[in-house]
Amino acid sequence: MILKTPLKSNSIKIMLLGSGELGKEVAIEANRLGCEVIAVDRYPNAPAMLIAQKSYVIDMKEKEQVLDVIRREKPDFVLPEIEAINIEALFEAEKEGIHIIPNAEAVNKTMNRKNIRKFAAETLGIKTSKYAFVSTYEDLKNACDEIGYPAVVKPVMSSSGHGQSIVKSPEEVITAWEFAKSDARGSADEMIVEEFIDFDYEITLLTAKNDKEIVFCPPIGHIQSGGDYIFSWQMMDMSETALNKAKEIAGKIVEGLGGRGIFGVEMFIKGDEVYFSEVSPRPHDTGLVTIITQSQSEFALHIRAVLNLPLGFEFLTPGASAAFKANIETFNPVFEIEDEVFGKNSRFIIFGKPASHKGRRMGVLLVSDKTAKNALENAKFLINKIKLQ
Repeated sequence: MILKTPLKSNSIKIMLLGSGELGKEVAIEANRLGCEVIAVDRYPNAPAMLIAQKSYVIDMKEKEQVLDVIRREKPDFVLPEIEAINIEALFEAEKEGIHIIPNAEAVNKTMNRKNIRKFAAETLGIKTSKYAFVSTYEDLKNACDEIGYPAVVKPVMSSSGHGQSIVKSPEEVITAWEFAKSDARGSADEMIVEEFIDFDYEITLLTAKNDKEIVFCPPIGHIQSGGDYIFSWQMMDMSETALNKAKEIAGKIVEGLGGRGIFGVEMFIKGDEVYFSEVSPRPHDTGLVTIITQSQSEFALHIRAVLNLPLGFEFLTPGASAAFKANIETFNPVFEIEDEVFGKNSRFIIFGKPASHKGRRMGVLLVSDKTAKNALENAKFLINKIKLQ
């Protein structure tokens, strides 16, 4: 009997912890550079699993399950793509020589609003809104009274704006408390109360960093609903003074966190004043627009940064994105798309999620035009040409 040893890949192995729509685009760019992708998520047939070379379904909040899959595959790089991951597993894997992107401590700081806000405001001295952390209803009520109404209440750990609300009066505090608890991840009782900034607009400043350079993408404007993005456009028209301040803040944050990759730095802009809000150490959902606007999308820049490759790119054209959200519950989503959506300057990307529920993001519409304003108007029009059956 002759036993043949299975061939082993000599490619760079990249493991995604979280395999949604953003992870799928990262996987595509990694494949283009010859990397082997291992997609991990909590449910089967997640978007990135559709194109990865290998996939696993685990509970990513369980330390031993995360460590088991990392030790089994021994990836060159682990890319956490969501917040709901056992951070102790990442620290332990890093001690064992696994390269966490950007690094385990950066993931730890950014997955918790308390950690990143204290780091930005108290360690780096970056301008933020007034804030307080609370763990009881009485503390929440007192913090809202002290900071003033309206106030913004969020769980310290959540994703895509889940659990976030604006409290306009003392009577609304109890509703905000219950809403934040229902959508929190991790410590369900700990929340952040923020001063409401009557900002002119908010931006995402995508900032890519390798071991040699930091580059800034043109600013992305966005509109949110319920704390979750629905439209984004690039580039956002802003004063040179505000843009320079935004770059200074993003640079401090990224340098402070360290490591390699792309960071989505969110900021509020009021005139020429810039307030830091949050940062994601990974591609940002508002940055989906870069697929159509830049010569290297945020996903391509992320992989280049991970592999320590040059980060040069060009801004090609103004553009906009519109998130398509399901309004039905189905395990077999079927799209009905009018031909007009597939124009010479527009495209629709289907994420490939196996099931839909109301409010779940299932695809994204991308439109380019001569101006970002025109692209946004077209995106708002064309998104209504898409339905789920």
